[in-house]
Amino acid sequence: MKDYVIFTDSACDISPEILSEWGVPCVSLTFHFEGEDKEYSNGEMPVKDFYDRMREGGIAKTSAVNSEIFYEAFEKVVKEGKDLLYIGFSSGLSATYSAAKIASEELMKAYPESKVLTVDSLAASAGFGLLLYLTLEEKKKGAGIEEAAAFAENMKLKICHWFTVDDLKYLKRGGRVSPAVALVGTVLGIKPVLHVDNDGHLIKKTTVRGRKASISALADKFAELADNTAGGTVYISHGDCAEDVKLLEDIFKERFGIKIDIVTYVGPVIGAHAGPGVIALFFVGKER
Repeated sequence: MKDYVIFTDSACDISPEILSEWGVPCVSLTFHFEGEDKEYSNGEMPVKDFYDRMREGGIAKTSAVNSEIFYEAFEKVVKEGKDLLYIGFSSGLSATYSAAKIASEELMKAYPESKVLTVDSLAASAGFGLLLYLTLEEKKKGAGIEEAAAFAENMKLKICHWFTVDDLKYLKRGGRVSPAVALVGTVLGIKPVLHVDNDGHLIKKTTVRGRKASISALADKFAELADNTAGGTVYISHGDCAEDVKLLEDIFKERFGIKIDIVTYVGPVIGAHAGPGVIALFFVGKER
């Protein structure tokens, strides 16, 4: 069986160090701050500095990866004599996956003996990272490239994404909530609880009053939907709010007796739209 590489992009919010340990190459989406020409790759600016800039009023804009960049990155793997499986950022949130798909089709025409497969994760942040990890585990078990791609396709709509934000102004800016809802929510301390739906879009599901209640609501969703509340792989990502992460970890330890597997930052791609204080929970559920 021909060897293959699982490939991804930076919207998975798994650190470069961990991706390196996993043996997963990655291309980076980019961002810039409004009014500035400087374009940053993901990881080029420390994440804490990114969120501090947002707290100071900076407006971050993000850019997808184009097909030329994907072609060059994928071709390096193909020239090594390996096949490639790309698992990418939700097409419901970015044009990145579409660009990767174009590159893969062009490569298979240029290198007809090679397989360059793509999976639209319909996922974001460490939810996408969790799907990546689970697919890697299948590869370790001996799954071929088609089997790994089929596994990812079958698993992706079981990856639950539940998150909340600390300040509604960022969701208002992106059109996720209306100005009136943002104003009232801010005054009354109303916090939204959102998820990523089966089409890969960010959707507001409910609201609660107060930050602690919104964090507890994430654990409630785990209790309601998780395929295995006594274990399973659970990730948290956050927008520079370590104390709130600690609160959620403590809730999990007390309620379910389990430890969070990975805690990571929400990178600039998602953070630009959710803002400082976003906290998200990811796990395998019976459904999203």
